[in-house]
This record gives sequence, C-alpha cells and structure tokens, in this order.
Amino acid sequence: MPDRPYVLLSCGISLDGYLDCPSVRRLRLSNDEDFDRVDAVRAGCDAILVGATTVRNDNPRLLVRSEERRRERAARGLAPSPAKVTLTVTGKLDPDADFFRAGDTEKIVYCPAPVAAELRCRLGSAATVVGLGDDVSVEHVTDDLYGRGVRRLMVEGGGTVHSQFLAHDLVDELQLVVAPLFVGDARARRFVDEGRYPWNPDRRATLAEVRQIGDVVLLRYAMSDRFDAG
Repeated sequence: MPDRPYVLLSCGISLDGYLDCPSVRRLRLSNDEDFDRVDAVRAGCDAILVGATTVRNDNPRLLVRSEERRRERAARGLAPSPAKVTLTVTGKLDPDADFFRAGDTEKIVYCPAPVAAELRCRLGSAATVVGLGDDVSVEHVTDDLYGRGVRRLMVEGGGTVHSQFLAHDLVDELQLVVAPLFVGDARARRFVDEGRYPWNPDRRATLAEVRQIGDVVLLRYAMSDRFDAG
C-alpha cells in the first residue's frame, strides 16, 4: 500500500459539467439531504482539502455540521472537525477567511518555499505553513499529510485541484453529484481542465454505486484498487 492517504474526491456538477455559474456568488448544486450525506463523509475523514481559489471565492467553513457527529469524533479523541488544508501558489490568503477563523481544528497551508516566510508572517498562528520547493506538487502534499497522520483525505475542489489530483492518479474514490440543471455559460468553471487523465477509453473507471438523493444523483466511482466500498 502506498504511503499516502486514501483520497476521496467529492464534487457537485450541473448536467453540462459545470461547478458554478458566473452570474451568481455560489451556485447551489445540491439539496439538504445530500448536504447531510457530505457532512457524514467529512466526519469520517482526517482532513479536507480545497484550493486557495475556493477559499477566496466561496469562503467555506469546512466543518462537520452535525452536533452528533462532532460528539462521535470527540469520543474517539479527535477534533470536532477534520483538519483543513489548502494549496496556494501566490500566498494570497486572508487570515480573516472562515477557513482560518471557523472551528477548533488544525489548518495547514502548502505553498512554494519562496513565499512561505511572508505567508507565515501574515497568517501567524492561524495555520501551519509548509513550503514545498519552487512549486506545490500534489504528490508532495499527500506525502506530507501522510507523515502528519492523515490516512483519509477528502478533496472538495475547485477545478484546478480536481484536475491535479486526477491527472496524477492520486484519487481512490470519486463521489460525483449531478444536479438537474444546466449552466450553459463557457465562462463558468468546469469540473476539470483539459489534460491527459489516466481514465480514458482504454482504462475506464469502475462505477461502484448510483443513488438518487432527492432531485440529484450520486455517482460513486472506484478510481483505484484501494477503493473502500464501505
């Protein structure tokens, strides 16, 4: 077994494959029942990772919402919510963002080594800043997280992060929720960028589950032989 976390990529898309809509602040692609399902998935992970663009644009809290699930984690000696992780190339992160201010849990920021010192100064005690050479490689991120005890990592976006994890064959499970709507605007962000991905006509991903959740559909794909059906 490789020395990296089990990586679960979770995402909601429109019928035409978009993550958002440029005409609204945040496009609601799911429903309350599915949000609760995602909350349960979060509660079962050691860390949640999003890109810096998601932190800036969506200002996510990335916390377990259910009080019962928070208590269950505490009973196991864990923080109420998983650690929060982000990646940045520029270091442009606001220490007042909810990513840093919300929740009593560890926050980790990965960045290129040349911007690490300035970012540590700006964020102070709000997060642990880790410089990774001249760029930020998702392979190095997963290696470092494994060394910090992260065994199950949930990746929640955005599109650039999805593309990096998928293109580098680091995803073990994909949970894709499809919403019954079209965006129809090429300015919007798609699920992934153009690129060469390991799954193609000669290597098809394995569909492990299809589940209707209200008006959305969950598609679970096994993306590696590490897939955990449970």
